[in-house]
Amino acid sequence: MEVHKVVPPPQRSTLKKLKNRLKETFFSDDPLHQFKGQSCKKKWILAAQYFFPILQWCPTYSFKFFKSDIVSGLTIASLAIPQGISYAKLANLPPIVGLYSSFVPPLVYAVLGSSRDLAVGPVSIASLILGSMLRQEVSPTKDPLLFLQLAFTSTFFAGLFQASLGILRLGFIIDFLSKATLIGFMAGAAIIVSLQQLKALLGIMHFTKQMGVVAVLSSVFHNTDEWSWQTILMGFCFLVFLLLARHVSMKNPKLFWVSAGAPLLSVILSTLVVFVSKAQNHGVSIIGKLEQGLNPPSWNMLHFNGGHLGLVLKTGLITGIISLTEGIAVGRTFAALKDYQVDGNKEMMAIGLMNIVGSCTSCYITTGAFSRSAVNHNAGAKTAMSNIVMSVTVMVTLLFLMPLFRYTPNVVLGAIIVTAVIGLIDIPAAYLIWKIDKFDFVVCVCAFLGVIFISVQDGLAIAVGISIFKILMQITRPKTMMLGNIPGTDIYRNLHHYKEAKAIPGFLILSIEAPINFANSSYLNERISRWIQEYESEEEVPKHSDIQFLVLDLSGVSSIDTSGVSFIKDLKKTMEKRDLELVLVNPVGEVMEKLQQANKAHNFLSVDSLYLTVGEAVASLSSKMKGQISNHV
Repeated sequence: MEVHKVVPPPQRSTLKKLKNRLKETFFSDDPLHQFKGQSCKKKWILAAQYFFPILQWCPTYSFKFFKSDIVSGLTIASLAIPQGISYAKLANLPPIVGLYSSFVPPLVYAVLGSSRDLAVGPVSIASLILGSMLRQEVSPTKDPLLFLQLAFTSTFFAGLFQASLGILRLGFIIDFLSKATLIGFMAGAAIIVSLQQLKALLGIMHFTKQMGVVAVLSSVFHNTDEWSWQTILMGFCFLVFLLLARHVSMKNPKLFWVSAGAPLLSVILSTLVVFVSKAQNHGVSIIGKLEQGLNPPSWNMLHFNGGHLGLVLKTGLITGIISLTEGIAVGRTFAALKDYQVDGNKEMMAIGLMNIVGSCTSCYITTGAFSRSAVNHNAGAKTAMSNIVMSVTVMVTLLFLMPLFRYTPNVVLGAIIVTAVIGLIDIPAAYLIWKIDKFDFVVCVCAFLGVIFISVQDGLAIAVGISIFKILMQITRPKTMMLGNIPGTDIYRNLHHYKEAKAIPGFLILSIEAPINFANSSYLNERISRWIQEYESEEEVPKHSDIQFLVLDLSGVSSIDTSGVSFIKDLKKTMEKRDLELVLVNPVGEVMEKLQQANKAHNFLSVDSLYLTVGEAVASLSSKMKGQISNHV
């Protein structure tokens, strides 16, 4: 009989080398790791370039790059100005705060950010969440100063949370927002944002403060007497114009400037129409007089005490996670298109510090916006200089052009928001999720329904909760399957997936494809007992055969804890009581090491109980079984 020796564990010196190599690999993105062996001056230069990426591209910056960046910067500024005003109103903040949020944060990101294409500014979803959460306790109309203070403070805590994730390298937290969750959440939020714009598109003066679709539609149809046909006509015309411009740019990416310039053109045309026709006197509401110039710093407006501290902490946490997820996803998307790397930890720190600085300079939550970043990418941006150009353009607007927006109608701002968020509804992606994973589709639908029928933050919480429940189910109920042999080969596959696979008489071959730990060891014990009981009822198994060997393929078991080791030991004893022999196939790495350590103390595994492959185990044990039958005869 062939003897299968257990591979001895590596010596301590070898283990130490392996651990050091693993440590070096794990911390390969650590800035200190790349400084080893460098001179003191070189270390300082590398450290400065790591924490301030602008120092990497600035020394080699050329006029050719600047020509591309100035075109990109001016293009995204034409989009950022109307969007900044619109999103600020969506967050129940003064319009000038939206412009400030497109002025200061881009400057900070240009110094600290690692993406060449990310265009920074306020975004619709974060604006909606910020405004709706703060409005639950403070009225933006009755107490605008306190509302503004809470908005700045929430932005500060959002930035603090984001920067902390980057510094502590805890970015895996945002991974709990799965793709299915985000698709459902974004679609639901886009619908809520669009419905909220019915106030502006219909000219309604008294509108609900609730976010649910039922409350919004009820408010719309209970105030039909406030509908203004002049507002509806203007809103319909500009909405069609903006959607057509968006459609043209989607069909032909080279015409990106059509959709990029359409919002600003809409603002200019609608303002001229209102100014000439005096439409403000005929039911068309306008923005009104806006402050001109640069505001003083707002750090004295941060509100760290009082009864609203819990509110700003919660608002900052939720808006911080959402905006960080969007910013990193957008940055990585365009980095992949241009074949360069975006450091996730750098991005977290950059976005976080950007919001901390922004909260002290009259800005609210900002991140990398997909629509503006797409325009920036298509316009040929080469570096983050495009953000600086955009920032300077917005600053000029703040200093000299604010009086021109006095007659801008609110209905056009609503149309701009609807056009911007409609792209967040991704029906093909939802359909693909349905085809691939039904449980993920349930998560997607729950996020969608939770957002539109309950609230934005509750819908997100429900979807995250279901996703975590799915993870727990996968941990506590690991996948196990019965294997059979494909005739004419030494290959063993799932009997229920491969029709040609056949069960081997006398063998119950099971594969475990998950770590074995305290959370699932009891389940595995019960599941294997059921496998044994159901074995003879399987159609693929010959009725006359009795189990003699239980073969566990552990190739897919990446780790095991003490409860898992106890499970193997107890299973061995249970099989002996049933006159069955337990055989383990290919326990690797940590699993092999821990089983060996436990075997030294309890001696529950023999050399003949371990094999490298299922085929080898079946061949050897079949010979053994035939030998026993011959001896018996």
